Amino acid sequence: MDLVPALEEPLRQPLKSVLGPATAKVMAEHLGLLTVGDLLHHYPRRYEERGQLTQLADLPMDEHVTVVAQVADARLHTFASAKAPRGKGQRLEVTITDGSGRLQLVFFGAGVHKPHKELLPGTRAMFAGKVSVFNRRLQLAHPAYELLRGDPEESVETWAGALIPIYPATAKLESWKIGKAIQTVLPTAQEAVDPLPDSLREGRGLVPLPEALLKIHRPHTRADIEDARSRLKWDEAFVLQVALARRRHADAQLPAVAREPSPDGLLTAFDARLPFTLTEGQQRVSREIFADLATEHPMHRLLQGEVGSGKTMVALRAMLAVVDAGGQAAMLAPTEVLAQQHHRSIVEMLGELAEGGMLGGAEQATKVVLLTGSMGTAARRQALLDLTTGEAGIVIGTHALIEDKVQFHDLGLVVVDEQHRFGVEQRDALRGKGKQPPHLLVMTATPIPRTVAMTVFGDLETSVLDQLPAGRSPIASHVVPAADKPHFLARAWERVREEVENGHQAYVVCPRIGDEEDDPKKAGRKKPQESPEDAAEKRPPLAVLDVADHLAKGPLQGLRVEVLHGRMHPDDKDAVMRRFAAGETDVLVATTVIEVGVNVPNATAMVIMDADRFGVSQLHQLRGRVGRGSAPGLCLLVTEMPEASAARQRLNAVASTLDGFELSRIDLEQRREGDVLGQAQSGARTSLRMLAVIEDEEIIAEARQEATAVVAEDPELTRLPALRTALDALLDEEREQYLEKG
Repeated sequence: MDLVPALEEPLRQPLKSVLGPATAKVMAEHLGLLTVGDLLHHYPRRYEERGQLTQLADLPMDEHVTVVAQVADARLHTFASAKAPRGKGQRLEVTITDGSGRLQLVFFGAGVHKPHKELLPGTRAMFAGKVSVFNRRLQLAHPAYELLRGDPEESVETWAGALIPIYPATAKLESWKIGKAIQTVLPTAQEAVDPLPDSLREGRGLVPLPEALLKIHRPHTRADIEDARSRLKWDEAFVLQVALARRRHADAQLPAVAREPSPDGLLTAFDARLPFTLTEGQQRVSREIFADLATEHPMHRLLQGEVGSGKTMVALRAMLAVVDAGGQAAMLAPTEVLAQQHHRSIVEMLGELAEGGMLGGAEQATKVVLLTGSMGTAARRQALLDLTTGEAGIVIGTHALIEDKVQFHDLGLVVVDEQHRFGVEQRDALRGKGKQPPHLLVMTATPIPRTVAMTVFGDLETSVLDQLPAGRSPIASHVVPAADKPHFLARAWERVREEVENGHQAYVVCPRIGDEEDDPKKAGRKKPQESPEDAAEKRPPLAVLDVADHLAKGPLQGLRVEVLHGRMHPDDKDAVMRRFAAGETDVLVATTVIEVGVNVPNATAMVIMDADRFGVSQLHQLRGRVGRGSAPGLCLLVTEMPEASAARQRLNAVASTLDGFELSRIDLEQRREGDVLGQAQSGARTSLRMLAVIEDEEIIAEARQEATAVVAEDPELTRLPALRTALDALLDEEREQYLEKG
């Protein structure tokens, strides 16, 4: 964060390395730490107290942990195996305890000799490894360890102070080795330049940055840690909010064409056709959007709402308003299936209003065209012509809309569906097609908690649709533990049959297609003493083609089963979707191509195989495909993960609530804060190391206010060079582009 020569120094250089070359290499490759500054900002995850031990009882499954504990007993066993047929195989089992629980460590083969000599009963040490389950007991296999002798010969410096920092580590580099590396570079913390304006720091009673860095890595008391955390959280929140505030400030200076619907134009005619009343939420959000469209600088609005809350209707009304005002509107969809579906449903909703220039079209009608990569040449040429002449008021398309050949007569509004699927460059290219910057409406069906929206989309105004339209049915969700209770899975297929017998349809979702070449090298390798959890993790995810075949020949024999996945030809995909929508298919076995926008009201059941392989928000999205009609929906989450695992807790959370905003909070708390900044699109590492977006809502809101005031007064930050430096470091080139393009 601080671009100061001492802190900019690379950890690995050809001539002299700050650390050993091997350590520096692992830090770069596995932790993304390249400079002294990066290392100083690699903060401890938690601290151990000498007199107080980790709660072994609370160890998380599947995580890389570091624990401080005492050896209770150690036993060496010999056994026969393929490699040691004469009973010469050796296994060392060490039980450690911390008073709250016990944990077994296992070492095999040649790896038993050193721990057998060193890990004697009564010895205290730090142990690091991945928690797994074997014979229903927690264990660490081949953990790394560091003895805590506490004798005068022990490098007292390393363990000075009562608090031992435990760092986020990797299997290649244990926490205590990272700690030692940080002790080496800690003196340079004195040279860190403080990005916070003095008035802000003093006004909020925050410690200076060099002091915060010393206290976070070498605290003497819990109060030191609190001081350091408060300060470092403010750094992250404030610098990020300044970046977003500058972006908002710059956008407010851009010109745009104000677009106001004519009183008796297309929008009025469309509203008159609607067979239902808009929900209060839809009316409120439409008013917010129309107010933005009527201004002379570009709208930047995020429209988020529950699955099925009617976002498409709101977006369509915004597009009609722009067409009314003489402009064109483009809707960008992430997949061809979705673009075709949007086009079909919009043309249906508009009726004769979508038949501009055609016999029988209404007087105010416009033309709605579809543009995708797989269209035939003639249809494509006609669509491009309609866009250039302005004949088509609305275009719906995929990435094909972004190509250089596509020219608009007067692009006034860009609607991006499912924002998280689109790279920044693509949105930017489309926005560049207007004579002046067009208005932008971003829709997402993954509800985002308010603070996250402020952190990630701090430059967008946010509108939320939290009511479901009348007539939507409740969805019951259940976890099906296939490994513990195989009869539950058999019952799941019976439920699917029952739904079909009642005249409904079902989806079965799998994480993989199944036509890939599996790596023969990886097949048939099994680790010694592999836990059931590891086995479930390591087998390839279930695949559409295999599951469809198994179902058609077995549990769902006699039903009409079809498959749908992303590698099919677009025409085939469209044909499968049409048959399913028409009720000619009973069960559709698909990948996540059905995740967004697919609307088949007669589909009432969904079975998600290997549900633990999907994220919380994705499961919520998928589940939103059922219960879209008058019959209640059913979603079954099938998993082989054991009950104690984090994956099962995640699935239980999804099954227990239909509130997408609540689930997105759970998702974030579980995934930790690092995944927030949209790095998938910026390609940059996360800048949030200390700030937890959900916990630190207040800091983020206050930092936003402070940042807005600072930028209003001094947009170029000329009077705050240290803040400017910190900003440049946060917004390395890629992320700068990410924010600019938004």
